[in-house]
Amino acid sequence: MTEEAAAQLPPAPQAARDVFGERFPEAVRYGELLAEVGVGRGLIGPREVPRLWGRHLLNCAVLAEVVPEGVTVCDVGSGAGLPGIPLALTRPDLRITLLEPLLRRTNFLREVVELLGLDHVDVVRGRAEEVLGRVPPMHVVTARAVAPLDRLAGWGVPLLRPYGEMLLLKGDTAEEELRHARAALSKLGVVDTSVLRVGEGVVDPPATVVRVEVGESPGGVRFAAKRAKAARRGPQRRRH
Repeated sequence: MTEEAAAQLPPAPQAARDVFGERFPEAVRYGELLAEVGVGRGLIGPREVPRLWGRHLLNCAVLAEVVPEGVTVCDVGSGAGLPGIPLALTRPDLRITLLEPLLRRTNFLREVVELLGLDHVDVVRGRAEEVLGRVPPMHVVTARAVAPLDRLAGWGVPLLRPYGEMLLLKGDTAEEELRHARAALSKLGVVDTSVLRVGEGVVDPPATVVRVEVGESPGGVRFAAKRAKAARRGPQRRRH
């Protein structure tokens, strides 16, 4: 770990021990990897190191409160593994795919998954629009700080199985983004939306989650043909 990062990395709060439970040592190791390798490779900024627990690790981990049991999850634009890896540490019942197009980030993700022993996590290199047919339809798609809601839904909704949902960590503008995106969401087959607050008593302020639920045709008419074409091609070899 660099001296600058090590000096700024705060000790874990009690809330982290409570949230991560028996996987708390792995959560600490992940925080160390973010502060050291993540900063060194430009995956997170050095100014984020003092805020790793509250703003990043715990803020992502509390998403577990609203993810159903035993489902498949795709974390779109996973970057340095947020929220996918904290979610994986708190929820071993999930099967999680970390989807990321950049090689240096997928290399980091694979290293973390191996070091932390996350056998229920896969790393796939690619863009969301490229992986139809390469990954199975998901129960849940997650994302954090990737893009505006309408664009993010265009990437993530087609990856869902019928009646699946997107759970998107957003900031103070969540309600406004949702209003502006309603027309685009409707065209993508979205049937219901809501804004949730999670992590009460763990993170301050609580994390804001936009829930986007789809009906029987995720992605709408536009993506029905793409899915059919991908199904005819069959599974393709993953990019590494």
